[in-house]
Amino acid sequence: MRHENKKRQSGCPIAFGLDTFGDRWSLLIIREIMLRGKKTYSAFMEAEEGIASNILIDRLKHLETEGILEKSRDPDNRRSFIYALTKKGRDLAPILLEIIIWSGAHDDRSVAMRGVLENIKKDREGFEASLRSE
Repeated sequence: MRHENKKRQSGCPIAFGLDTFGDRWSLLIIREIMLRGKKTYSAFMEAEEGIASNILIDRLKHLETEGILEKSRDPDNRRSFIYALTKKGRDLAPILLEIIIWSGAHDDRSVAMRGVLENIKKDREGFEASLRSE
């Protein structure tokens, strides 16, 4: 899926970010870890957006290669892995917050989730610090 030879041909920081973490599924995996505390392949498969297993595998490998995620063996089930954000991954917290804030201002659908937005409005610094913590 990824064309590594075409990656980052320009010096544009937006292109760099999009190449690194900017597709829908990568951001949703980061959301699942950062906001919902999910850590395993099977937990990611349960996301409401319904990611296909081949796409999930691809994105997990990509995010690990990019240094956004690290994986380790699950001590309770040696056949499984636990995924965690690295510092580089946790540094994406402000970007996720801005996406949430922007969506809160522009998503007028009745199904739009507003709880997280309200928590951010109450204490943005504290909320961001909690996302950046290990």
